[in-house]
Amino acid sequence: MKSAVLVFPGINRERDLARAFHEVSGVAPHMVWHTETELPDVDVVAIPGGFSYGDYLRCGAIAARSPIIEAVRRHADRGGYVLGICNGFQIVTEIGLLPGALMRNASLKFVCKEVRLRVDNASTAFTSAYAPGQVIRCPIAHGEGNYFADAETLARLEGEGRVAFRYCDEAGETTDAANPNGSIHSIAGILNERGNVLGMMPHPENLIEALQGGIDGRGLFESLARVA
Repeated sequence: MKSAVLVFPGINRERDLARAFHEVSGVAPHMVWHTETELPDVDVVAIPGGFSYGDYLRCGAIAARSPIIEAVRRHADRGGYVLGICNGFQIVTEIGLLPGALMRNASLKFVCKEVRLRVDNASTAFTSAYAPGQVIRCPIAHGEGNYFADAETLARLEGEGRVAFRYCDEAGETTDAANPNGSIHSIAGILNERGNVLGMMPHPENLIEALQGGIDGRGLFESLARVA
């Protein structure tokens, strides 16, 4: 699996994400600075979490206008895989690769803790290493992770099986108490129509080896390694 990790000013999870790809695939990813205009020959482009440009204007809004973004669009249009995590999710919604928007957490507070996710679609390039309905642990760290979309968009996401992950409790139930940010329908991660772009707020790259306290996030990278 050949991968590239984009780097923007203010991003702070690029090394975590690079390590996850390297750990699973054995191949070190390319680190691509935001001012580049072309991507290397890769299967997966990953946009990490953090606070690109200090989250000024709107989370991801400035990064979405960086020179490298057009190359990311072309990569996705060719069927290449794009993974946006946390700030990366905000960026891919800003550039229109995914619908909806990420708003302030319902609590209006930054939330940093471990949550549980239910794998709602295990037949995607990003989730095939998991079982349908499997409950996994995953860390979060965000202030604007409250996913929202209009009723028509939500109906499409639900009807087309494009909700990859939902916040849930230990039993796999979606409850208000298990939803850390107020996301509509407890949505934690969604796919585009083609299934080659995934955006998610939680950080699977921070739970891929025993030293981190578990390997629940490893399945996402193992899934990509199967197809890339």
